[in-house]
Amino acid sequence: MSSTVRERALEIVAEIGPGFRERAAGYDRDARFPFENYADLRDAGLLGLCVPVAHGGMGCGYRDYMHVAAALGRWCPMTALTYNMHTQTVLWTGVVADDLAMVPATRERHEAIRGALYRSIVEDGAIQSQPLSEGIAKGATTGVTTTATPVEGGWSVSGRKIFASLAGAAHAYNLTCVVPGEEEIRFLSVAADNPGVEIVGTWDTLGMRGTDSRDLVFRDAFVPYSAELLPAGIYGQLAARWPYVYMTLTPAYVGLIDAVVEFVQGYLRGGAPPGIVARRDVGPKQWAWAEIQIMAERARAIWERAVDEAAVDPTPAMLRRAWVASYSVMETAQEVAAKAIRVCGGTTIMKRFPLEQHYRDARCGALMLPWSAEVCLDRLGRFGLFDE
Repeated sequence: MSSTVRERALEIVAEIGPGFRERAAGYDRDARFPFENYADLRDAGLLGLCVPVAHGGMGCGYRDYMHVAAALGRWCPMTALTYNMHTQTVLWTGVVADDLAMVPATRERHEAIRGALYRSIVEDGAIQSQPLSEGIAKGATTGVTTTATPVEGGWSVSGRKIFASLAGAAHAYNLTCVVPGEEEIRFLSVAADNPGVEIVGTWDTLGMRGTDSRDLVFRDAFVPYSAELLPAGIYGQLAARWPYVYMTLTPAYVGLIDAVVEFVQGYLRGGAPPGIVARRDVGPKQWAWAEIQIMAERARAIWERAVDEAAVDPTPAMLRRAWVASYSVMETAQEVAAKAIRVCGGTTIMKRFPLEQHYRDARCGALMLPWSAEVCLDRLGRFGLFDE
């Protein structure tokens, strides 16, 4: 038995991971949510990875989560990506909220509300979804038009969220919205079986096909006061003071890079099918393999530094490294996957190999808001040149 909770969680991932990899091609082919993987996560206690020990969880923090999710991404990147959406809610309401300013009465009420949330996860295996995007603006605190109109006992929520991962699998949709007349953003939880919730559209995409990220439409969905997962005004404080929460998409792609590196090494060392010569003795293939290793280690290094220094109220230099890390991981994933196909040869574009799926999955990372590759470039391009 390992001496730390993170190490034990990593051991669990190593135990259940091979089953995830075996099922990944089927999820991709059918664009089907990985329900079997989530059953394994639930049975292993990993749905409660970041739930505090006092509430029955494993008690892992932000850094622990990032490394465990990266390990999960090595086995099934699409599962790791959806696992982020689940765990984000736990982190926001847990260790992140603990770092933010609240008056005692507000803190006490928040403790009761998050306690109910954690019980549903630990005792009932409830899966959380966190749909934020509406396709209107690229920022984390802009473009929110979903409304929460005050009614007796709570709010009536109406609006639309796109790219809502776990749309057909989650037990609750935890979303950003605005109360008419207020400037601050609210963070409310809408039960999946709420009669005002509808899943619309299809999810037939290039990559990350098992995330089931269809659109969610909310029509006068009643949400009680007890389902406000962050106190009023705290989401804005979170976005300003704990921006590292927007890096939690990256572990899936860190793990994907690891999976590609592992495949290339095995393939060149003799893992090619009968009749196919991997030609590891050819110089250009060795050079490309060397470049793959360099790119992977470079991205991992800046990512680990940013993760290790993640904390409330980062300095401008720390925030810059977080943007660099996010950009580097997302761009390196697709570069490594493309080079891997070239070095391993045309056989690996066939669907019986995982490499073509890795390539398609890798293409999706740079598009993911709020810190997409374009957003990171825009912010880094202005960094130090303007007084912002």
